[in-house]
Amino acid sequence: MNVAVDAMGGDNAPEVVVEGAVAAVSELGIPVTLVGRREKLGKILDAYKTSDLISVHHCEDMVHMDETPLKAVRQKKDASIRVAFDLVKSGAADAVVSAGNSGAILAAGVLILGRIKGVDRPAIASIVPTEKGPGVLIDVGANVDCRPTHLFQFGVMAQAFANSCLGIENPRIGLLSIGEEKSKGNEQVRLSHRLFRESSLNFAGNVEGRDLFDGDVDVIVCDGFVGNVALKVIEGVVEAISRNVKHELETSETDPSVALLCQNLINRFKQKLDYEEYGGAPLLGIKGVGIVCHGGSSSKAIKNAIRVAAQYADNRIVDKMSLALGAITEG
Repeated sequence: MNVAVDAMGGDNAPEVVVEGAVAAVSELGIPVTLVGRREKLGKILDAYKTSDLISVHHCEDMVHMDETPLKAVRQKKDASIRVAFDLVKSGAADAVVSAGNSGAILAAGVLILGRIKGVDRPAIASIVPTEKGPGVLIDVGANVDCRPTHLFQFGVMAQAFANSCLGIENPRIGLLSIGEEKSKGNEQVRLSHRLFRESSLNFAGNVEGRDLFDGDVDVIVCDGFVGNVALKVIEGVVEAISRNVKHELETSETDPSVALLCQNLINRFKQKLDYEEYGGAPLLGIKGVGIVCHGGSSSKAIKNAIRVAAQYADNRIVDKMSLALGAITEG
């Protein structure tokens, strides 16, 4: 198993990306190929005690965050994210990890590896910790304008992912809407509801935003606009709660032992919802494994993204999604 890491992608690249890659190699024993400028990466690697499990694949270019993703990927054939997916296509790597431009990751994945049969649009799936275990929220940013058939395909892919990679038996699927009744929501949601209801999937009906963490469904489907807003709201709320509790403890006359207990509880709560524990979100629907990391990912997040990338490749998630889509189509 070898994971190609876009060393030039992300707000903190390449230093933090290299640090995370070194940690993945030394702590997890996962072979990593860093994709980027050899001279720059070599100087950073000199500060670490590395093994032959980590290597550098040289390329000169990269896709910047302010560039138009598809145009940049097409024109910059030596860009790090494109070269990383080229390594997967050639068989030199089994998966790609990047904290760079998410649109460019999507564009490169589709352009270089292509889409799984039956998938019109790949989608980004985020793992959401619920009261009953991990769940999946899909899509969280790859597609802001979707047709009902796209949402249905997201559900099929996420069901296969939840089953094979999260170990959930016959995952229950919910459709994110503004009410539980099938008549609620816009036309996109109402037509999607019909597609799910008439399929053989384990469809639980509509769910609301407040249901994201209760765990009554294992997969929640929405378009990328709604999903991305929901994800960012979750991150913001967690940070706001943490800051406010910390402020109250510091400015009130709370007993020190009680304050310490409260702070420990908040830290555990944050850790449970911390995206760094999962590393990144899988890009489902391409003929390969691609992990999309937060632009501001720490070395811990990069290390865990490499871990899950290797796990998903090892679990042959692409083959399982292909089979799931084929079964639904034939049925």
